Amino acid sequence: MRIHHHKAHVFPDGFLWGTATSAHQVEGDNIYNDWYYAETHNKLKVKSGHACKHYEMYEKDFDLIKAMNNNAHRLSIEWSRLEPEEGRWNEEEIEHYRKVFQALHKRDIKIMLTLHHFTVPLWFAMKGGFEKTRNVKYFIRFVKKVAEEYGDMIDFWITINEPGVYIYQGWEVAEWPPFKKNKFTAGRVYLNLALAHRLAYKAIYKIVARKFDRLPEVGIAQNMLSFATYRKHGLIDQLAVWFSSKTANHGFYMLTGKNTHDFIGINYYFRIRLKRKKGTLKIEHDDVSSQEREVSDMGWEIYPHGLFDVLMDIRDYEKPVYITENGIATRNDDKRQRFLISHLNEIYYALKGGCDVKGYFHWSLLDNFEWHQGCKQKFGLVEVNFKTYQRKVKKSGIIYGDIAGKNKIEHKYFKLLGHHVKL
Repeated sequence: MRIHHHKAHVFPDGFLWGTATSAHQVEGDNIYNDWYYAETHNKLKVKSGHACKHYEMYEKDFDLIKAMNNNAHRLSIEWSRLEPEEGRWNEEEIEHYRKVFQALHKRDIKIMLTLHHFTVPLWFAMKGGFEKTRNVKYFIRFVKKVAEEYGDMIDFWITINEPGVYIYQGWEVAEWPPFKKNKFTAGRVYLNLALAHRLAYKAIYKIVARKFDRLPEVGIAQNMLSFATYRKHGLIDQLAVWFSSKTANHGFYMLTGKNTHDFIGINYYFRIRLKRKKGTLKIEHDDVSSQEREVSDMGWEIYPHGLFDVLMDIRDYEKPVYITENGIATRNDDKRQRFLISHLNEIYYALKGGCDVKGYFHWSLLDNFEWHQGCKQKFGLVEVNFKTYQRKVKKSGIIYGDIAGKNKIEHKYFKLLGHHVKL
């Protein structure tokens, strides 16, 4: 009997290894945005408060990134800090973010900057936010300001993070600001975000090329799901899978056009199983918890192969691909280690299958403020004590640092997935 020994999974030269954060979830004390208003007006049960105090502790956090051998980092810039009142730019905050970017450069860490990661200035929200097409001009003014100030410092630009999630949470289930249930308005916001991306893409290109004589790389971070159905030969079921994938994963790209994306940014967390309600044509999302499948603390099904499916599907765009988010909410770091290795393996298989994956950004660097869930959901490779704000790298972070430093998943880590490993 021939024994199969797994070899190390080596990633391409120049592969980017990073982590991701968003400003409101880690900085703390973002008092001028719509989320802070909701937190302080009893519209949310949880408050971000000081969050992780990343605003003050970014140098220490970047030291942790460097210690984990990361060569890239994804973060967002808080619009409401730069423009707390309509038309008034806060020069101190502009200089603060310049120091943040310089701190990353000093550590030879490439920067992927997100311009809209769910929060907006309160004044913009009071004008109707992205519900009104005429308000898109304010977002573009902000984008132009950021490009003028930092265009020579940013390696990758994310105009909008997860437009579908933003709309679903704010206008469909109404758990996030502005807490409205209105599908018509949700559709209008979706169209306005697509317009905002197209205009932002052009603005960034024009400013960065003119002022800094360089070509920027611009895209979005799109939440992508793996869809499956139990009835493999049911036409209605298969059409539901096709339609769900087409709208959820590809809809925004169809609205904005492939020429406004220099790369494809993928946020992947879980799979959705679809089932047809007995005796009807209605398709529902199945609750897999009754099957005792492995799920995260958020209740999301852990399905690594779904990342492979998404990557191979997106390969048709023939553009570079970055995993802009991928992680798990869990207090069990052993589970996080398995999650990490199993998903990185699927990226490796997708590379072998011809998908041009250029980098991986783990969500998240820190245990942070997880929106309406508060701080109880632990996504970080780094533990944060929310009383003392001390940081401690978890075992999963140490493993990730080893993989990033060697640019490969060594055979010894396959034991986390149940492989026999001779040590």
